[in-house]
Parts: sequence; C-alpha cells; structure tokens
Amino acid sequence: MYSIGPLTVSPGERAEGLIPVGTSSYGVELGIPLIVVNGAQDGPVLCVDAGVHGDEYDGQEAIRRVLADIDPATLRGTLVGIPCMNTPAFEAAARTSGLDYLNLNRIFPGDADGSYSLRLAATFVEQVVPAIDALVDLHTGGTFGEIAPLVILQGGYEELATDLALAAGHELVWKGGKWGGTVRHPTLAAGKPAITIEAGGGTYREANVELHVESIHNIMRQLKMIDGEVKLRDSYTATSGTFARSAAGGFFLGHAEPGETCKEGDLIAHIVDHYGNTLEEVIAPQDGIVLWVRRIRTVRPGDEVVIFGEVQGEIRP
Repeated sequence: MYSIGPLTVSPGERAEGLIPVGTSSYGVELGIPLIVVNGAQDGPVLCVDAGVHGDEYDGQEAIRRVLADIDPATLRGTLVGIPCMNTPAFEAAARTSGLDYLNLNRIFPGDADGSYSLRLAATFVEQVVPAIDALVDLHTGGTFGEIAPLVILQGGYEELATDLALAAGHELVWKGGKWGGTVRHPTLAAGKPAITIEAGGGTYREANVELHVESIHNIMRQLKMIDGEVKLRDSYTATSGTFARSAAGGFFLGHAEPGETCKEGDLIAHIVDHYGNTLEEVIAPQDGIVLWVRRIRTVRPGDEVVIFGEVQGEIRP
C-alpha cells in the first residue's frame, strides 16, 4: 500500500484526490490535486509537479498524459503526479496566486499560519516531501517569456541530483543557486534528489508538452521504474543565469531567440516609446547563451527582459 495525503493506493492501482489546504470564500475546498499510480512491483516513489506558476501550461498537460498512459501492472515503484500545484494562480491565468498575489516559486518552505500560498507550500513540505523519493518540477517561461529547453540543478547538491538532471535530456544545465524558495529546496534539504525542467513558454505548444513527456519517461528509465535504455548525451553544457531587468518602461523588441549564443556587447533587445524612439538597449554582459527572452511586449521599469547564461564548463555522464 502507498499513502500520501488523503490517498491510500493498493499495488497495481491508481487513484486521484486533493490534499486540502483551505476553503475559498464561496465554500469550495482548495488544495493540491494528486494523481497516483502505484506499481505492482517495488521501486522508488517519483513525484512530478507542474503549475507552480498558473500561466505555465505545457507541464500540466504532460503530467496528465504520462499518468494516464502508465500501466500499473508493469510499473516498478510509484508515480505521483501533481498536474496543477497552484490552482488559484491557474484560475487567474497568472504567474502569482489570485488570492494573495504571492509567487509560490519563491516562498517554500512556506508557513502553516500564513496566507494561502504560504500554507500551500507548507502543506507540500509536510505531506508530500516525506512521501516521495525524488522530485521533478516542470516549468515553462510562462506567458511573459520563452525559455530554452534546460534543467536547473541546484548548486551545492550536484552529488545528490546530477544523475536526475542529466536524464532530463536537455543539453543546457543551469546551475541554480542565487535565489531560494523553490519547491526544489525543501526536497533537496530532506536528502532527496530534485530538479526543475524548463522548456518553452509564451504560449502552449504540443512540441513542449512532448519534450516534458520524454524527460519524465527518461527519468523513469533512469530510476528503473519502466523498461528501456536511458538516453544520455555525450556531454552537457553547464551555465549560470543572470536576470537582466529594464530601466525604462515601454514597448519591448527582442533580437535573439532562447538558446541562441551571444557575444559580449551584442544587442539582444531594445525598448521604445510609443513614437518609436529608443529608450534603452539590452546588451549582452558577456559571451554566453540567451536562456530566456521576454515575449509580452509591455515592459515596466524593473521588469525581467532577458536571462543570460554564462558557460561554466562541460558535464560528461
């Protein structure tokens, strides 16, 4: 038997349900939706989540597809899917919750006595983290931007999570470490491998859904949960990530695509006023890779406009 939150699932069975977090002002129970497939054979417990940001859709659909297609009779271990972690943000079609306007991806481990998003994070740490062995967190660039396919491997946890990161299958490995509060952090702190996979954004695309589906399948092969040979690249590119923010507000015009290489001093984007006058140029601060580019054209002072990656070296499996 496998138990998580309110669910207890027999070997070879599947179930779905909600880990309660709170109740809306109109009396609807809110929480963390779960889909669980408990394999008929022993193995690890892998949790895959999406929808931490409500405007990132591709991973949500990828989780539903993978969980629908997995045969519990041949699965070794247990697959836990959280297709939409942050349902209030999804309902608002926004990056942040429509209830308290917090960014869930910056507030883990949360606060059981705080506002809804803080309670949501705390519930995940209390009820999900102890019940899993590994975590894959799916993201896109959101409606505001598009990101090159990559995996985020938290700095300081390479020994714990590198195997999982390489099995995600993307050439770019972003060594995250300059910001905290993501769903990875409490999972890694509990001694369990956790990674974030990024791909796409700007809108929903079937090609990005398929990228996420293949990453999940390959990670499951790496964990020996399903049959098949693990697909690994000969080498991977390790990169940092630096957020460039606008000084001026206006109309954003990008000149580089996610994944495109750049040289120090290259013009990556510029911001114009309503008359077409250039207010600001966004210049590459060093040689590297353009990781994320803004897609929404409205830009305000201080908004994120580009994420630059500086190549830090090669990773070989």
